[in-house]
Amino acid sequence: MAKWTPRHEAPEPLEGPVVATITGGMILWFALFLIQLPFYGWFDDHGHLWWLWTCLAGGGLGLIGVWYVRRRDAALKSAAARDAALTETSGAE
Repeated sequence: MAKWTPRHEAPEPLEGPVVATITGGMILWFALFLIQLPFYGWFDDHGHLWWLWTCLAGGGLGLIGVWYVRRRDAALKSAAARDAALTETSGAE
């Protein structure tokens, strides 16, 4: 079996409104959970109760995702500011 080697470089990662995207998905998961909640008995009777808990888990993971991405954005901004300050001070000498 031959080792796989890439034939071209990987593209740059896409940057965009990541917090807004995750927030929108999180709201969607929580909304689906709330919409399904009145039908708890039906889901339980038909063995589909996991649908309800999947939506709740998706919303909970969305909360973790928003927290993670906001911290990541803050760390990227502070690193960029630090690099700019270092470049400014080293260029002044």
